[in-house]
Amino acid sequence: MEIDEPFPGVFKIEVDAKKVLATRNLTPGLTVYGEQLMHVGGEEYRSWNPYRSKLAAAILKGIGRFHFSRGDKVLYLGVASGTTCSHVSDIVGHDGHVWGVDFSSRPIRDLIDNLAKYRANISPILDDARNPESYSALVPRVDVLYSDVAQPDQADIVVKNAELYLRPEGWAYMVVKSRSVDATRPPRSVYDEQIDILKMGGFMVEEVLELDPYQKDHAMVVARFQA
Repeated sequence: MEIDEPFPGVFKIEVDAKKVLATRNLTPGLTVYGEQLMHVGGEEYRSWNPYRSKLAAAILKGIGRFHFSRGDKVLYLGVASGTTCSHVSDIVGHDGHVWGVDFSSRPIRDLIDNLAKYRANISPILDDARNPESYSALVPRVDVLYSDVAQPDQADIVVKNAELYLRPEGWAYMVVKSRSVDATRPPRSVYDEQIDILKMGGFMVEEVLELDPYQKDHAMVVARFQA
């Protein structure tokens, strides 16, 4: 198998004449959501499905820069059962950490059972990201804020959490689900509105990527916090 590393901790592995996106498995031998395990040069890698992970979709859509690094602290809003979180956990490694917030108890239970039980670098938090003060005793300043929250006020949620937790010049990745904000308007109009809220909240937007065909009517917004 041939392997490339387009970003630190992110790999493309040639399998059956196709390039498969992957991360190096932090827990060798264990899968999270039925993904393929691949072995190259004595290391084990997990395939990263862009139809199940918006971050993987953004990478395959040609994201220009990637701001997750080994040792980073990450606050993940809308972590759900942990598909993308598991790959972020692989990337930041044992020296990094991911605090995953979700207000639904079932996904958090799945996150605990399938991931946090085996990975010391993941801390599940059952809470509402609209009220970031409520988990202030658990989360320190972080390097990256990742938000995948299907709410109409998702940009406001990012700004509130950034003000408390994101370090100056830290990075936010916000998944905009246009139909969750306003299903009656064109997606591009919804994206622009959410981007304007980020800018008013102290962010400089670096990149906007529409995620079709992997994720319909979704965009990834990458922004640096300057407040």
